Amino acid sequence: MRSSTRRRVAPLTDRPLTLRGLLRAFWPQISVTWGLTLAEVVMFALIPLLIGKAIDGLLIADLGAFIQLGAVLGGLVLLGTLRRVYDTRAYGLMRVELGKELARRSAGTPVSQLNARLGMGRELVDFLESEAPASMTAVVRVLAALVILAGFHPLLASSAMAALAATMLIYGLAHKRFFQLNATLNARAEQQVGVLSTRSTPRLGAHLLSLRKSEIRISDTEGLIYGLIFTALLGMEMFNLWFATQSLGVTAGSVFSIVTYSWDFVESALILPMTLQTLSRLSEITARINQLEGVE
Repeated sequence: MRSSTRRRVAPLTDRPLTLRGLLRAFWPQISVTWGLTLAEVVMFALIPLLIGKAIDGLLIADLGAFIQLGAVLGGLVLLGTLRRVYDTRAYGLMRVELGKELARRSAGTPVSQLNARLGMGRELVDFLESEAPASMTAVVRVLAALVILAGFHPLLASSAMAALAATMLIYGLAHKRFFQLNATLNARAEQQVGVLSTRSTPRLGAHLLSLRKSEIRISDTEGLIYGLIFTALLGMEMFNLWFATQSLGVTAGSVFSIVTYSWDFVESALILPMTLQTLSRLSEITARINQLEGVE
C-alpha cells in the first residue's frame, strides 16, 4: 500500500526542488484541487450578476432569479467544503515529501542553513496551496469583470483596463528591489540557528535587529507601491460609479452589478502584483535551496 502510494504521487527523487518540479511530481493532486478552485471561481463570478437580477426580479414579484441565486450559493458551499477537505491532505503530503527530499540531499549542510531552508522549502507548497489558486481566481475574476462591465458599456471596461495597466507598471518599477530585499532577508534567516548556538545575547540582539531592518525595508517598499496601486484602482471605481449613475440610465440592480463588479476588479487586480512579489521571493528561495545539490 505504502509503496504504491509513493509511485502514484511521483516523489521528488531526482527532480529539482522548484515549483515546476512540484507540479510535475504531484500533478494529479494539484489538478483536482485547482479544478475545484476554478469551479468555485466561475460560480463566484456569477453572484453579483445574479444578485442584480434577483433585485430587479423581486421588485416585480418574480422569484426566478432569486431561486437561481440560491442554487448557486448552495453549490458554492458544497464545492468549498470538498476542496478544503481535499487540500489539507494533498498539500500536507507535498510538504512531507519535500522536507524529506531536501534533508536527504543536504546531509553535509550546516544545521542552521538546513533549518532555514526547510522552512523556505515549505513556502513553495504554501504558494501552490494558497497564492496560486488565489492568483487563478484573480485572473478569472478580472476577466469576468471586464467582460460584464463591457456588456454594460465599453467605457466601464476601458477604465478598468487602464487601472490594471497602471497597476502592473507601478509594480514593475519595484520588482528588482523586492528580489534584492528578499535575498538579504533569507541570507540572514539562514544564520539564525548558528547565532542561537553561540548563546551570545549581544550577537542574538544584533541578528534580530538586522532581521527587523530587512523586514522594515520590505514593508516600506510594499506600503509605497501598494498605496500607489490602490489609488489607481480606487480612481477607476469612483469613475465607474459616477458614470453608471449619471450617464447610463440603467436600473438600480444594474447599478449594483456595475459597482460590485468594479469593486471585484479592484480586489482581484490587487492580488496580481502580490502574486508577482511572492514569485520573486520564491525564485530567490528556489535558487538557494537547490544550491545544496547543484541544481540551477
